[in-house]
Amino acid sequence: MFKRSVYIYAMLVAYNLFKKYSNLTVVNNVSLTVGKGEVISIIGPSGAGKSTLLHLLGALDKPDGGTVNINDVDVFKLPSKKQAVFRNQHIGFVFQFHHLLPEFSAVENVAIPLWIGGKGKKEALQSASKLLQTVGLENRSDNKPSELSGGEQQRVAIARALVNNPSVIMADEPTGNLDSNNAQAIHELFLSLRTKLNQTFIMITHNEELATMTDRTLVMRDGQIVEERINGISLG
Repeated sequence: MFKRSVYIYAMLVAYNLFKKYSNLTVVNNVSLTVGKGEVISIIGPSGAGKSTLLHLLGALDKPDGGTVNINDVDVFKLPSKKQAVFRNQHIGFVFQFHHLLPEFSAVENVAIPLWIGGKGKKEALQSASKLLQTVGLENRSDNKPSELSGGEQQRVAIARALVNNPSVIMADEPTGNLDSNNAQAIHELFLSLRTKLNQTFIMITHNEELATMTDRTLVMRDGQIVEERINGISLG
């Protein structure tokens, strides 16, 4: 019921992305378009270039060739400081491991990107608290990561990624460290957040069954996108 194959406009456009480490080409001439409010998954064997592609799309790494435009901004043409500001304001990240600060409470962990952006403590904590409610953790805001389950920690990480109202969230194996029930719940949370917030997600996963829940699935092999699927059906 979450499927939506038609989107309003192209929010992210990547063109001819190329990345090489020493003599190994990791991303080889990849182009893709992601619509506003679209949820796409990227699958493929280990070493296919999935994480490197995501890092390029999120401006965590710089390509050897090609462009990434987010909301009509050519990200890699920005000076390094402006690129960092753009990344903080427009791109959220969720990783397999939660990277929560153990000495901070859940609500404080969520507020960190706002503090980095210069928001006051009270305003940041209020915004963080609302997002914890959105991801179903309104009663866990004062708990530290060690007091939360793995699924709850990942929900905190998702709330943190959402707190700046980013244009897109890049998720690298966000359920890879969770059991099957929690993995299913996190995928369903992404889809419900798209419905509630019109949030865009680009997600790497090894779970092909869960990938079929997304609007589109891109299959990577040897640094290239070799197939596109909708509802598990190949479009070639």
